[in-house]
Amino acid sequence: MKSIFLCSYFAGVQNNFKDFMNNDTKGKKVLFIPTANIDKETKFLIDEAKEVFKSLEMEVEDLEISKLDEKTIKNKIEKTDYLYIGGGNTFYLLQELKRKNLINFIKNRVNFGMTYIGESAGAIITSKDIKYSDLMDDKTVAKDLKEYSGLNLVDFYVIPHLKEFPFEKVSKQMVEKYKDKLNIIAINNSQAIIIKKDKFEIK
Repeated sequence: MKSIFLCSYFAGVQNNFKDFMNNDTKGKKVLFIPTANIDKETKFLIDEAKEVFKSLEMEVEDLEISKLDEKTIKNKIEKTDYLYIGGGNTFYLLQELKRKNLINFIKNRVNFGMTYIGESAGAIITSKDIKYSDLMDDKTVAKDLKEYSGLNLVDFYVIPHLKEFPFEKVSKQMVEKYKDKLNIIAINNSQAIIIKKDKFEIK
């Protein structure tokens, strides 16, 4: 039974997340993966996401997968009930997940009840393949990434930041390019995609 919360901008959907959690957040511990955020200019997004969790009285534990060994990472993911993967460069994120053999591991954990929270790149990566996001993300930063298969947790392809600065143009281009080729779901910074007990909705 999957429990998945996907968004473009986590700080913009705090109330949606509270509803998703049935207002039952106090004391819950979330494992926080900031690895995709490799641009210094967007580091503030990590702090904003953490502030959301803290304002909801959730405990946050950082898990920078690019700096830890596979065994340590898997041990932490195995024990958590809530996994957050943040925004940034989706190709770099996928490269690092594959380096530590985490794709099937995370997918299996979600399929067996771990709640997955994905923001921007963390939402894109839930699709079957992330190649479609090359208009939004620079794939050359992931020099060791040879193929683009994602977590395959959902049967659609998220396009985040619809009509939102600074992605107004590229998000529109992505919709136009793939609307007849892929099952795309485009969301703005105030929307969230929620999958709970096999029910799907956009809020």
